[in-house]
Amino acid sequence: MVSNPVHGLPFLPGTSFKDSMKTAFHRSQTLGYRNGYAIVRHPTVGIGGDRLQFNQLSQAELDELASKAPVLTYGQPKQAPPADFIPAHVAFDKKVLKFDAYFQEDVPVSTEEQYRIRQVNIYYYLEDDSMSVIEPVVENSGILQGKLIKRQRLAKNDRGDHYHWKDLNRGINITIYGKTFRVVDCDQFTQVFLESQGIELNPPEKMALDPYTELRKQPLRKYVTPSDFDQLKQFLTFDKQVLRFYAIWDDTDSMYGECRTYIIHYYLMDDTVEIREVHERNDGRDPFPLLMNRQRMPKVLVENAKNFPQCVLEISDQEVLEWYTAKDFIVGKSLTILGRSFFIYDCDPFTRRYYKEKFGITDLPRIDVSKREPPPVKQELPPYNGFGLVEDSAQNCFALIPKAPKKDVIKMLVNDNKVLRYLAVLESPIPEDKDRRFVFSYFLATDMISIFEPPVRNSGIIGGKYLGRTKVVKPYSTVDNPVYYGPSDFFIGAVIEVFGHRFIILDTDEYVLKYMESNAAQYSPEALASIQNHVRKREAPAPEAESKQTEKDPGVQELEALIDTIQKQLKDHSCKDNIREAFQIYDKEASGYVDRDMFFKICESLNVPVDDSLVKELIRMCSHGEGKINYYNFVRAFSN
Repeated sequence: MVSNPVHGLPFLPGTSFKDSMKTAFHRSQTLGYRNGYAIVRHPTVGIGGDRLQFNQLSQAELDELASKAPVLTYGQPKQAPPADFIPAHVAFDKKVLKFDAYFQEDVPVSTEEQYRIRQVNIYYYLEDDSMSVIEPVVENSGILQGKLIKRQRLAKNDRGDHYHWKDLNRGINITIYGKTFRVVDCDQFTQVFLESQGIELNPPEKMALDPYTELRKQPLRKYVTPSDFDQLKQFLTFDKQVLRFYAIWDDTDSMYGECRTYIIHYYLMDDTVEIREVHERNDGRDPFPLLMNRQRMPKVLVENAKNFPQCVLEISDQEVLEWYTAKDFIVGKSLTILGRSFFIYDCDPFTRRYYKEKFGITDLPRIDVSKREPPPVKQELPPYNGFGLVEDSAQNCFALIPKAPKKDVIKMLVNDNKVLRYLAVLESPIPEDKDRRFVFSYFLATDMISIFEPPVRNSGIIGGKYLGRTKVVKPYSTVDNPVYYGPSDFFIGAVIEVFGHRFIILDTDEYVLKYMESNAAQYSPEALASIQNHVRKREAPAPEAESKQTEKDPGVQELEALIDTIQKQLKDHSCKDNIREAFQIYDKEASGYVDRDMFFKICESLNVPVDDSLVKELIRMCSHGEGKINYYNFVRAFSN
């Protein structure tokens, strides 16, 4: 260890000497242990025992420094958030620098040009520092143009360096694969980007032009041909100009014929016609693109050319008097080509402009040839055959395997085992049928009716089931819209017609009254009152009480006496069998009342002697307020 203890002397060779008294040259220990814990200890002497130079502070100064906490004064220092890392392929995605350039190519084998100027676009992709060179396509140039150098990183020199966007500028030459490109200009985005990066752009240069290309742009020399029609001029003038027509071929008159669509192309450059097929998805036809190949189509042949072998020889001008031209193809007209009649219904916009400029035809509207769907056939049910219910018979018309009509399950569960029973008599002119009694059972779950005739001994009539469970249609409902008897149609005195047989309701059980009272909204007040009155009369204590009640009500006694008198007087009147039915026809609600005017019309149609004094009195006693008449008591006077 060499040191210079004498201060003021430069530390240079010859001015320092070795201290022979120093024997310890180890480094001071900086790690110690106290109470079994490792602590850091700052060294006070260096190598060789020299005391280290550091600030020696007093204990008071150390205490003062320890009490100062900048965090308490200024708060916790806030560190700036680190900037988000954005990769280059994201930051520069779809950002491309574009430069306009050109290069010169020698043409050694041409007498018209010695060199050729080819204009290119140089694209620099910022996301991966790749470049591509693309030459715009020039029509009829005869040179393979397009992508000259595909996208890749391009070498700048032999050392392996690649071109960077900092190496590109206007007015410079760059060499790529042995070709020197002169950069003349760039687009606006490229200019803004380079200026934002601190690159000073050179002024733009004018793009060099190819002398041979400019020579071709000069007007061509005009030649006068001796022929009447210049086919070359037609070819050059109308090259790539095609008239397009949309046509249909309607062959529905023949067996298995159909209406098919086609596209007719008329080429103006040589007056040829081509017919293309229009295929639809899943049309079941082979995908042949053409119905007729491009050719000239004769319109009128000479007389001797009818037997011309067209299948082996081409038709020339000698066999044709007139060819099809553009004026023969008009929207809305038909034309015959190779024996098929095509109807033209539309054309494209270019064809419309051509006809407007060439022939002055402006009105070429599209004609709607779409087939209109026939109106759907209304499904009509056949006439009802009388077997089973109408709903069951109609199921045979809806499916090959008929299913049972849907039932109201909720109604069946609520009204399960609920049956309304009525006692009825058969209304018949046969004397033996007057004493027959029938029990009507109305099943609320299915709205079906069954009729049972209690057997009577020595009556000569076999009793038992008169009618099984079935729905009974009202006599005045139609077959298409049948109306079935419901619970509201059954009350005391109601006439129920079952398949041509008329029954009159005479009595009910107690459950019917309870059901009618709990469902009063389904019944008319008169029907409910008739059941209640009948039940009260049936539950009367004795005939004596009825006689007393009758004596107390003189109006009822007088009405009964008047009815008995009219029955004896008009015993053989002919209207007594139809009078009840006539009133019930006009009493739709089964209330037992009809209008006064309707009452007299019915009586007049049935020849009822309303002018009789007894009948007038009966009408007065049966009259009700608001111009209505109770026909129940009136009908009793004309029944036995």
